[in-house]
Amino acid sequence: MARNLLTALAIKKASKAKLRDGDGLWLHTSRAGNRYWVFIYTRKGRRREMGLGPLGTGTGQVSLTAARAKADEIRTILGSDGDPFTEMEERRVVAKLVTFGDIADEYIDAMKARWRGAKTEAGWRNTLTVHAKPLRKIPVSEIATDDVVRCLKPIWQTKTETASKTRERIKIVLDHAKARGLRNGENPAEWKGHLDQILVAPTKLARGHHAAMPYADLPDFYTKLAKADGIGARALEFAILTACRSGEVRGAVWDEIDMDASVWTIPADRMKAGKMHRVPLSDHAVAILQGMKKLRISRYVFPGKKVNAPLSDMTLSKALKTAAGEGFTVHGFRSSFRDWVSEETDFQTEVAEAALAHTTGDTVERAYRRGDVLAKRREMMAAWAEYVGGADG
Repeated sequence: MARNLLTALAIKKASKAKLRDGDGLWLHTSRAGNRYWVFIYTRKGRRREMGLGPLGTGTGQVSLTAARAKADEIRTILGSDGDPFTEMEERRVVAKLVTFGDIADEYIDAMKARWRGAKTEAGWRNTLTVHAKPLRKIPVSEIATDDVVRCLKPIWQTKTETASKTRERIKIVLDHAKARGLRNGENPAEWKGHLDQILVAPTKLARGHHAAMPYADLPDFYTKLAKADGIGARALEFAILTACRSGEVRGAVWDEIDMDASVWTIPADRMKAGKMHRVPLSDHAVAILQGMKKLRISRYVFPGKKVNAPLSDMTLSKALKTAAGEGFTVHGFRSSFRDWVSEETDFQTEVAEAALAHTTGDTVERAYRRGDVLAKRREMMAAWAEYVGGADG
């Protein structure tokens, strides 16, 4: 393919907005009249356009000779099936200079406008400043599994909830860095199939005072719960199967339930995050609703003793103790569900977080914009129901 078609004189005299030097190298002119170099190539059916810098000979500018040298480097990388966006030497140097702390702070600054309230931002900053401190001065391109493990080990067994959040947030920051072309390869903070082979999986998570039953014990517990009588037992079953908060379950009204579509739609004003949340219902969750519908005495799905009042939180706690769940909390079953997804399945993190109605960052918000990943969550909740024993009815 023809190359080196331009000359300095031709460039000076040219009035066209796009000038071709050959074999992918172009000189473009913006509407404002600024000229800049671009390398264009197609890989796996996808057209890529890579900026090489503004035309010129001053600081930060790129001459014709320099642009051709960059183009040659790109062609060499493409010839070995590489990615010039991450493998060009100048980009490698930039990546090495950017530390994990730099990227962590930039990520928080970029996301904080989307988060609900200052508490979320403060939590992220605390996690990535205090608990991820050993990583902050390391170039983000060089962070490896050993670095992540050294960061997590001191708190892995003693501060389980904090350690879990720290690992997840480190993973998100490293994913963000990779998306920006600042690192390559697998994510060293990935749990499934990676850190789960190095760190011992916690058998019990404590979210504040929300002690969580180890998911391995749930099938036996659920069998006992299913045999218990009372609305409280049914509400607790429903909470476990949907991985929803106690208040969301107790406040459920029949108008929120679409039995034909097997979807429960919780309005924004009843959600902690202030966002409407759709819950895909497994077959057994629907069976519980069908049973409650036969007993319907008010607009509430799980009515309390008072007329037109929801079930009390104490009633669910009592059902938990009746089924030999003393020492754990109703809210803790959300943790049990999250552990099961991470440690026993291949469902994506953003799908699990969407099921919990967590807005933890960029990936989850993108998932919501795609339609709240309802189909994927339906598959996941069906698998969860099967695991705990709900699918057996």
